[in-house]
Amino acid sequence: MIMRLLRTATALAIAGAILALVAACRPAPSSQATTAPSEPPADAAADTRAIARDAYVYGVPMLGEYQTMHTFSIDTANPQYKGPFNTILNIARVFTPADTAFVTPNSDTPYSFAGLDLRAEPVVITVPKMEAERYFVFQLMDLYTYNFAYIGSRTTGNEGGHYLIAGPDWQGAVPDGITQVIRSETQLVSLVGRTQLFNPADLDNVKRIQAGYKVQPLSSYLGTPAPPAPAAVDWPTPLSGSEARTSPAFFGQLAFLLQFAPPHPSEVDLRARFARIGIVPGQPLDVAALPPPTLQALKDGMADGQHDIDARRSALGGKMDTLFGTREFLKNDYVARATGTQMGIGANSRDEALYPIYEKDADGAPLDGSQHRYVLRFGKDGLPPVNAFWSLTMYDLPGQLLVANPIDRYLINAAMLPQLKKDADGGVTLYLQHDSPGPDKQSNWLPAPNGPFMAAMRYYWPKPALLQGQWTSPQIERVQ
Repeated sequence: MIMRLLRTATALAIAGAILALVAACRPAPSSQATTAPSEPPADAAADTRAIARDAYVYGVPMLGEYQTMHTFSIDTANPQYKGPFNTILNIARVFTPADTAFVTPNSDTPYSFAGLDLRAEPVVITVPKMEAERYFVFQLMDLYTYNFAYIGSRTTGNEGGHYLIAGPDWQGAVPDGITQVIRSETQLVSLVGRTQLFNPADLDNVKRIQAGYKVQPLSSYLGTPAPPAPAAVDWPTPLSGSEARTSPAFFGQLAFLLQFAPPHPSEVDLRARFARIGIVPGQPLDVAALPPPTLQALKDGMADGQHDIDARRSALGGKMDTLFGTREFLKNDYVARATGTQMGIGANSRDEALYPIYEKDADGAPLDGSQHRYVLRFGKDGLPPVNAFWSLTMYDLPGQLLVANPIDRYLINAAMLPQLKKDADGGVTLYLQHDSPGPDKQSNWLPAPNGPFMAAMRYYWPKPALLQGQWTSPQIERVQ
């Protein structure tokens, strides 16, 4: 009971602070004038709503990233748990419809995963030497979802090395043998590794390479005593997808996550605005004790932010390459960052991979496997210009997950070209539909759900013709 009263008092104090900021700028009221504490003035509610909108857009990526991190590295009871922080799990298979921890998963490169907790000390990532023609990449994503660094074929080559990943507060000496030091803005980091699988017979080679991947705390790498462990954390259960879009509890979870993300110099004032509605790093926010008008202002602010995200997504026309990258690339475009999270959290930066999304056909109509059949055709000598490989993956809507089907085929990619039937002119036509197009075309069939769907093209390590728009993706055509 005492704790409940304390939480209520804290929440009312936050609401009172909002009112005080407004009252300080007004003439003193007459002795007859009264204002009920539960009814903040209209301009105070508007201010709360505006701040809530900004905090929602800012926080969507952080809560999305935390949901994945909690599933993979914290919740040991979750069937998709991968292992504790600062250890690596290699998955020597491709993803299937049973993998639902995040949307639009890749299903043509076996994954490696690690959650990094950099509070006590850095970690060292070791990668082995591998064949020059095999593409691999280790994507490092901070708690904001910025792709702050890459280790892989494009950036560091295939000769192997030892890479030290340090948090924002580390000031230690760099030991001998370290290939490169990489800094993160946040104390928590997600590592997503992808290793190219040429064909099913290549799986043992991928397993051998994955066995050479290591993630170790710096002290383990050096064989020295470990520093004191960081403070224990009571990790909250992530909000569900619907709750994260509608519940003011969103702001309490954002406050929790901000303790692992020291403010960037460009965001000091923004963080101060958040504090005005109780979003203080590491401090609890009991939204249930707030007055109803304040709660409504928070909900309205969330709706405003989601409206802006939806508008950005609609305006993109399926192009996602402007939504992912470093802080310098995105220039603190928080709507872009949030839109990218909802379209496909964890996507690569455009120099590493391009992800054109097909949500409509060439006539602008939504894709629907229950209503139509579709084709996607690459003309003769018209395959995507990439240094690594390309793929086209099918997802259902609204879930954006892989689609179960009778032939267990979730994508068609460059490695499958020898098995694809060529058109008379040497081009390649892919069939996107729910039912089989027939025995003579089944090699080129990408099964669609019996309902709405989307398809994602992936161009790994794109060549300049793709990056500069000199080559464009073909459109999905409806079969008449």
